[in-house]
Amino acid sequence: MSEHTIQATGRHVAGKGASRRLRRAASIPAIVYGGSAAPQPIQLEHEKIWLASQNEWFYSSILNLDIDGKVEQVLLRDIQRHPYKQLILHLDFQRVDANHALRAKVPLHFVNEDKSPAGKTAGVLVLHEMNEVEVSCLPKDLPEFIEVDLGALTVGDIIHLSQLKLPAGVEIPALKLGKEHDVAVVIAKHAKEEEVDAAAPAAAEVPATKASKKDEK
Repeated sequence: MSEHTIQATGRHVAGKGASRRLRRAASIPAIVYGGSAAPQPIQLEHEKIWLASQNEWFYSSILNLDIDGKVEQVLLRDIQRHPYKQLILHLDFQRVDANHALRAKVPLHFVNEDKSPAGKTAGVLVLHEMNEVEVSCLPKDLPEFIEVDLGALTVGDIIHLSQLKLPAGVEIPALKLGKEHDVAVVIAKHAKEEEVDAAAPAAAEVPATKASKKDEK
């Protein structure tokens, strides 16, 4: 697991007015909470965080948050963005305990799709039904991503959650809730099947009056 450090500074003034002043000064107000310590308001440099936010690891990895020289391990739990400007408005970080399991969403990386029988067959769609999955594990075992090898995928195949190869110490909590939660992650099907599936609801929506008039002719 790669290590990523985020620099931050403690802040002692809270409120909407203080947050607006921080944003005008190209900083981001944020909060760190969880564990045995009290919630701590912090601020971060917008430019550095904006660059970090372009990376997948920013959302799924344990971060070393350096607050005035004191480092805490945290997970990003919430990010508030401006509706149309390239601005981050607020961040929530949660402290992690090395001895307690945590839950986090991890991205899925699909590999070898173009080399698979399904990928090489004309008119076949390979549908990625999920792009991330929630896992449970100790902080030290949290993967930055889970690889899904599609090299052997053929037309008609469905890869379910239970078929994902997980690193040691990592599990998917949803699978403990019953078979109905073992949902599809990848589906390989003919494009014509997709067209039929899309057209089916439209056919079902034909008004009964129109259908009856047609039958009368």
